[in-house]
Amino acid sequence: MSEIPPLPSADLRAVAWLLGAFTLLMVGYFTLPLEWFGDRRPLLSWTVFVAALGGLSWLMLAKIVGVLKGTAKQPVAWLAFLIFLAMIIFSATYYALGAHKAEFAGLETRLDALYFTVVTMATVGYGDITPAGQTARLVVVLQIGYNFVFLAAAAGTASRTIRGNMERRIRRRG
Repeated sequence: MSEIPPLPSADLRAVAWLLGAFTLLMVGYFTLPLEWFGDRRPLLSWTVFVAALGGLSWLMLAKIVGVLKGTAKQPVAWLAFLIFLAMIIFSATYYALGAHKAEFAGLETRLDALYFTVVTMATVGYGDITPAGQTARLVVVLQIGYNFVFLAAAAGTASRTIRGNMERRIRRRG
């Protein structure tokens, strides 16, 4: 049986960075005052949502293009971080929408919003949380479209990068 070589220190740093970034995203999500958003401040809410998605989309495309050109540094860690960031942006939006009870049935807490986002990302179906209002349904449709276009491209790029790195390591060892 062949021995698995240890990860290079650059890969270990990328994993540590990703874990730290994910932890900070989760701490921010569960502690930031999301009550500022919602139906009491619709202009602010929609402006922040559109700006966050626009910025995120630009970052994802820039990282994907960097991978295609061969200039991206730590693309897998960055793409994973950007996918987590998309999850947080949509979760925060669902939480803000959930404060208006007519928009969601069953969405009460930030954990409910995170659960709903992950279920929507995986498109495994719904159950106890459902979008009831038109605005909530619009955001769900936007998220599903975003998943198909941006998140699928990011995940595919990360997967191809990992496969390419593994093939290069195997060739060097062989």
